[in-house]
Amino acid sequence: MAVMGDFKQRFSGLLNKLGNQSRLSLNSPSEETLKPITNESSVSTIKREDEKHSEQPDEILSDDEILEMVEKDYFKETEFDPSRHELKKINSKLNCDEILIQSERLHRQQKVVSKKVLSQILTNQRACNEEFERIQNLQSLLRETLSICRDGRSKLNMGKQQLTTTSLGILANYRKRQLLRDLLSSLNTIKTLQRSEEHIQVLLSEYRYEDAISQLLDCQSAASSLRRFACVAALSSKLQDTLVMTEEQLDVALGKICEKFDETLYGQLQAAYAQLGKTQAAMDQLHMHFTSSIQNTALKVIKSFVGKPELGVVASGKQYNELCKNVREENFIPCLQELCTSLWRIVCSHHRVALWHQKNLLGSSSGSKGTELEVSFTNEYIRQKMESMQARIWHDVQARFSTYLFSSDLASFKFDNFLQVLGLVHRLMEVGEEFCGSQSEELQKSVRLQSENYFGKYHVGCLEELRIFLENESWTHCPVKNDFSCLQLQEFRSLRGAIQNVHLHEQQKLQQSPDSSNQSQDGSSVAGGFFAKFAESGSPFDLTTFDLQEEDILANIIDEPSGYFSDDSDEDVPEELRGDFVDEGHGESAIHSSEELEVRFENSDRVHFNPKKAAKGNKGRSRPLQGPLLTNTTLTVLRHCGKYLQMSRLLRTVAMDVIICLTQLFQYYLYAVNTFFTSDLVDQSSLYSIKLQATLKRINMDLIRPEKLPNSVQQTSHDDRKKVPQPHISPIVNLNNPENLFGLSERVVAVESLVFLAEQLDSLRPYLEHLVRHEPRKHLVQQFYLQMVSVASDLRLPVYACISSRTLDLRSMLNMMGRVNWEIKEVSSQHSQYVDFILREMQIFSMRLEEVASHLFISKDVYDTLWEALVIVCCNTFVEGFSNARKCATGGRALMQLDFTQFISKLEKLTTLRPIPYKEFVEVYVKAYYLPEELLEKWIREHPQYSSKQLQTLVHCTCQNNKKTRQRLSGVIEELERVGLIK
Repeated sequence: MAVMGDFKQRFSGLLNKLGNQSRLSLNSPSEETLKPITNESSVSTIKREDEKHSEQPDEILSDDEILEMVEKDYFKETEFDPSRHELKKINSKLNCDEILIQSERLHRQQKVVSKKVLSQILTNQRACNEEFERIQNLQSLLRETLSICRDGRSKLNMGKQQLTTTSLGILANYRKRQLLRDLLSSLNTIKTLQRSEEHIQVLLSEYRYEDAISQLLDCQSAASSLRRFACVAALSSKLQDTLVMTEEQLDVALGKICEKFDETLYGQLQAAYAQLGKTQAAMDQLHMHFTSSIQNTALKVIKSFVGKPELGVVASGKQYNELCKNVREENFIPCLQELCTSLWRIVCSHHRVALWHQKNLLGSSSGSKGTELEVSFTNEYIRQKMESMQARIWHDVQARFSTYLFSSDLASFKFDNFLQVLGLVHRLMEVGEEFCGSQSEELQKSVRLQSENYFGKYHVGCLEELRIFLENESWTHCPVKNDFSCLQLQEFRSLRGAIQNVHLHEQQKLQQSPDSSNQSQDGSSVAGGFFAKFAESGSPFDLTTFDLQEEDILANIIDEPSGYFSDDSDEDVPEELRGDFVDEGHGESAIHSSEELEVRFENSDRVHFNPKKAAKGNKGRSRPLQGPLLTNTTLTVLRHCGKYLQMSRLLRTVAMDVIICLTQLFQYYLYAVNTFFTSDLVDQSSLYSIKLQATLKRINMDLIRPEKLPNSVQQTSHDDRKKVPQPHISPIVNLNNPENLFGLSERVVAVESLVFLAEQLDSLRPYLEHLVRHEPRKHLVQQFYLQMVSVASDLRLPVYACISSRTLDLRSMLNMMGRVNWEIKEVSSQHSQYVDFILREMQIFSMRLEEVASHLFISKDVYDTLWEALVIVCCNTFVEGFSNARKCATGGRALMQLDFTQFISKLEKLTTLRPIPYKEFVEVYVKAYYLPEELLEKWIREHPQYSSKQLQTLVHCTCQNNKKTRQRLSGVIEELERVGLIK
């Protein structure tokens, strides 16, 4: 061993020596900031050596001399930075030659030192190997010595045993053994009892509560049989204390079950309590644990989201409801979600506890004590206790949430954040319904009050926002996909399953409601319920369960070119894409060179107006996008509708009020389109349907705030504050340019976007009726669809009639008709010139319509309505021009029929509209000239669609020679005009 120690000492000395010599290697410069120069002696020494070296530049120095020239600082054992040391030597005025000389000197020293170190290592390597060989030999000798010692000791023990044991010793030991044998059994029992506490603790740490209680009871039984020993009395008392502590550990483990249910652990606990005969007491204790866990968990969550200043007051007695008021607005939703998740774990644990008891009824085989009657009584007690615990637990959960919701004012929340709050609360109510069949009335009441307060202010803001959108809308087409529907919007994603489910139930005529116990109220099925889906991990309140995908509704203008382009420059468009588009600079849409695109348009199920003429007039140009016509404002209204329906779905108690507000969005949109685009309509009597007139009048009365007169001091009433101001069209919309048919594109986009909005609302009708199926005011939904939505398409005619009345030069036509001689006797074979004039005007209209259709899709319905409005205006003008003739002979009447027949025949070549509408209006009027005087009064009463002037002209021309009849019929016309039957 001494040799080994000597070797270690010598070897460590060698390593230290080599380490000191290795410090001479030159390191890279350090990045730290240089410290001030404090040691000037080293600098002077280096200078002297440099001078000495410079004096002998040609002298060749040996390695030992070079080693002697190494500065002493390099041999210091403390931390030493050679780079910093060398940099300190450099003067402020740099000399390149000196630096090079110094660098060369250091390189030579480094080589010598490295060479010296390597030589030392090679020299000592042989000595090191020899020393290791000596150590191995020494170990071999030590092993031999140890073997000899062991053999000697073994032989000595054998001799001692054989030579010193006598017969008397054998007899004495035998007698002692007989005396101690009886005592040994008792001592072993006492020893086992003493060690039982440790073993019981091991069993408890391994959650083997049944085995621990079984062993503890066995120990108590054994201790009672050994009462003759004085030590056993103290041991019995210790076992009793151990039993009490074990029951406390059982209670602690039972409390942990409330937050995380473990089936194996809970089975062990129930078996342990069954052995103790305290199964009913365990259920009572479990109920207390669940109640306490709900309160403590809710308080813990709130504390985690409250700032430290507020937490300082908790110690002074601040309660849960006061603490909830200190949660900041930005933390309200995360805190609510965490509160839902935390309490969900407790509710889920109780649900799993109840399922466990349903599967594992107590019985004799389970180790429970007592008779069959007692076991049956215990099972019934557990069942009733679990049911009462469910109601109590859910009541406590509602109380925690209601307190939290009432503690904050949600009026300042954004609508998306408020919907998220409603979504969490709605999901919580679904959990309550599945948990214990509760409708969560207390929770519904608290969230309803918050919702009513919030939505009232939000809806006023939405109407005001819609007014701003409408007043700044340019009424240009927003390109969307051909199959676009409101369900593709982000706001409808959470409603998609509910709406489809309601439609499915409507088709199948099923009695079952979509919101059954295993199905959420929004109609989306939850397979097996929340407790089955999130039993092991996760919760129904995780953000990952909500659909937050991005929407994709805009049309791809590369695949489907349209007349809609942004104002941005095309410099960012790749060159390979620019080659497929040609901008002609005249409003035409782009040209696409793909043959597949042409095939897609040919196979489109949408009908383009007058396809033959469109093909001739649009050669070299691509066809416009044939998707639905809508505007950004239309999308805004649909998005608001989606948000409103989300609130209706999440909170059924305010669904009817929210849907009524939703209808106001559509009403205001309808009213604005009518106000903007029918202001230049001259005659509205024959163009508005009765239902549309009543609808607009009702909207104006219920929704539109009357404008104040200038210098008026009249205060706005409370009802008027809820109304919306009269909208005004944006000044950028030009409806007076005849080149673009007086804003035809804007009018078409406006009306068709309204019709599209009505179609989308009509598709949502089954779901809206489903939401309010239990409401006493559900008839308002049906009334809305019958009176509001159904009349949207009726607005086409008056809006498009504004274009027709301004496109045609009706005044010139009336002047030309006024110059026609209607008193001719013979029937003429040539029609009048005004017919050619009006047909030429209509041809110009047709060409301009085709020009507009080259960059804006005109559907067949729009095309038919445009021509229908044009024909109505022409027919009214025909009748008005005929009524200007005070005298008309038989030949003049024939000429009227000839002119109108010529007009109709040429018109049929200009349009595909069949049959030509409103021509009976002219034909019936002309034929009335041939009626006998005695039938004329009946005809007048049966045709109130003509004006009093037109009827008076008819009477004067028909009864030229009968003054008495003429006066009588004039009186009839005046009477009808007085009672309002004719105008």
